[in-house]
Amino acid sequence: MPSHVRAAARPRGERSTAFVVSRIAVLAVAGAILLYAVPPLVAAGSWVSLTLLGAATAVIACLYLTRRFIPAKYLIPGTVFLLAFQVFPVLYTVTTAFTNFGDGHRGDKAAAIEAVQTGSVRQAPGSPEYTLTVALRGEELVFLLVDPDTKQVSLGTRAGVEPLAGARLGVTGKVLAAPGLTVLKAPEAAARGPEITALAVPTGDGLIKANGLSRAVEGKAALVYDAACDCVRGEGGPWTADESQGYFVNAEGEHLAQGWQVNVGLDNFLRVLTNPTISGYFAGVLGWNLAFALASVLGTFALGISVALALHHPRMRGTKIYRIVLILPYAMPAFAMLMVWRDMFNRDFGLINQLLGAEIDWLGQTGTARLGVVLVNLWLGFPYMFLVTTGALQAIPRELTEAAAIDGATPWKAFRRVTLPLLLVALTPLLISSFAFNFNNFNVIALTTDGGPFPAENPQVGGTDLLITYTFRLAFGPSGAQFGFAAAISVFIFAIVAVISAVAFRRTRKQEEVYA
Repeated sequence: MPSHVRAAARPRGERSTAFVVSRIAVLAVAGAILLYAVPPLVAAGSWVSLTLLGAATAVIACLYLTRRFIPAKYLIPGTVFLLAFQVFPVLYTVTTAFTNFGDGHRGDKAAAIEAVQTGSVRQAPGSPEYTLTVALRGEELVFLLVDPDTKQVSLGTRAGVEPLAGARLGVTGKVLAAPGLTVLKAPEAAARGPEITALAVPTGDGLIKANGLSRAVEGKAALVYDAACDCVRGEGGPWTADESQGYFVNAEGEHLAQGWQVNVGLDNFLRVLTNPTISGYFAGVLGWNLAFALASVLGTFALGISVALALHHPRMRGTKIYRIVLILPYAMPAFAMLMVWRDMFNRDFGLINQLLGAEIDWLGQTGTARLGVVLVNLWLGFPYMFLVTTGALQAIPRELTEAAAIDGATPWKAFRRVTLPLLLVALTPLLISSFAFNFNNFNVIALTTDGGPFPAENPQVGGTDLLITYTFRLAFGPSGAQFGFAAAISVFIFAIVAVISAVAFRRTRKQEEVYA
């Protein structure tokens, strides 16, 4: 029985198996997210987020448990994924661009104060030392401290020190077992090294910190926060809180290493435009970036359409074999092929120099290095253009080209006046997306030239650097990660690509109107 007849014969109110299964799946996912997210939100006191999550879950449940709102049942999942994977990342990037978020500015002010104080702990002569055992109380990391003289066991947490009864000690003085606690073995403790180092147990006179995995010492903080002056007193201080920078700063303008996240307004954007180290090379990198993206798109499109036209000819034989061979570059892992090409361009043992009998330093000179990455990208990208062009050619009626031939048009004129315009109507959106992809093609640069070659006077920007690789080096270089600055440059890149894409799409609409 045909499907439309079966649909008509189905009783009113009956739903297909696929519909029922999809509805159950959506409700199950929504319920699982709710159950997973509620405990941490309650623990963190995020009542607004908890309310929004509960309301969203209730709306989804009402929507999929009723027979009404059929279009919404299909639109809601797509909208949720659009917001989660497209809108939210863009908004988060834009908001981050207005902050100093990065190494040294990852948390709030309270976390910075704690890090400053615990990081300045110094062991005083004659201060107590303990045999240390690391354990877990639920999910909380704790210290089991054994006094070597009295063998008294204490429990050390972020709240302080308290006596612990019932612990069983080993021959070395370390705790083997304790009631209500899970003692970590040496490999397990080593895996949590950063957490152990960061844990500071407050005492009446100072702090107890780990010194390795088997020893803990009590010391005093050389830097102490004073809420009365909103400053840190101690070595080199006082260090006054500067809310505009997110740092504790002394009278000489120096700041402590640990800061906190603050809103810096347009500072990150102005830094891109006014910092000579960045703005002085920005225009040159942008020009090469545009040339690389255009050369990649035009080159792959020209080669792809040429091969597709050749295989589309009715007299061509063995087209299936040719197509399989031609799409192999597209099927291979790109990162592996890029590293293979990098070795092929090697001056000393590269295959290209061996075939040419030359000693050209392909990746050591700006001109040849740029040519090399364009050729590599052409080899990687043309199979995609070949595939999409093949599909578009099959959608063009042969009667159109035959009519052009009857009217006396040469094959070249028929292609230029008939085939190419119809192809561009279908493929221009793909060409625009290919331009956007190649404009930010981080892998092809990072895995072949790593942005080089670099001039001796400036190791920050190389001859093949795109904006994305250049800014990556600036934002995550020796000075540490600067997420706010990287986000600001990402906004610039987004604006450039968006403007170019908008102009291209505008011309595409005009083209569609002509050939509609």
